[in-house]
Formats: sequence, structure tokens, C-alpha cells
Amino acid sequence: MRRMLLPIALTMFAVAGLGAQDAKKAAAGKALYEKQGCVKCHQIAGKGSKISPLDGVGSKLSEAEIKQWLTDPDTMTAKLAKKPAAKMKKVVLPDADIDALVHYMLSLKK
Repeated sequence: MRRMLLPIALTMFAVAGLGAQDAKKAAAGKALYEKQGCVKCHQIAGKGSKISPLDGVGSKLSEAEIKQWLTDPDTMTAKLAKKPAAKMKKVVLPDADIDALVHYMLSLKK
């Protein structure tokens, strides 16, 4: 019985650590979202421009899709049947910052 409990306990601690790590990335992404002025075109929880609301984006898009929206918005826009009113600008930031923004967007679930 003890042999079974140790791997289960270690797994639980590892998962809890990943959750804390993701929360840190999401917090860093939120700070970048604010610093980069994303609120000029996007809205979250009623704050920012109504041009392109992001509430629930973490439930609608995958991690890869969110990353592509940030790094190659023209390709993502081309996939849409209805084009947005404003053109999304490519986000040019270090990979770690893009990753943080993606984690923040993934945390926005309804």
C-alpha cells in the first residue's frame, strides 16, 4: 500500500507545481497585455475596446491557435468567414513573452 501512495503523492505535488507555474505565466501575460496596450483593440471583463472582446477565448481556441493569432494574425484572419473590423497587428516579443500572453489568454474561460 505504501508503495502505491508515494507515486500518487509525488504526482499530486508535480501537478500542483505545474498549476502554480501556469498561474505565474498567466499573471506575467496579463501584465504584458496591459503594458503592450492590447486594451486599445481588445476587451476583457468589460475593460478595453469593444472592437474585439476576448472573454472566453481560452475555451474557444487552442494554445496553438492563440499563439498563431499573436505571431501570424494575417493567416488566422484569412481563415475567418467574417473578417474583423480592425486588423490585428503581429505581436513582436521574445518567445517567453509570447508564451506568457498565450497562458493568460488560455486562462480566460467562461
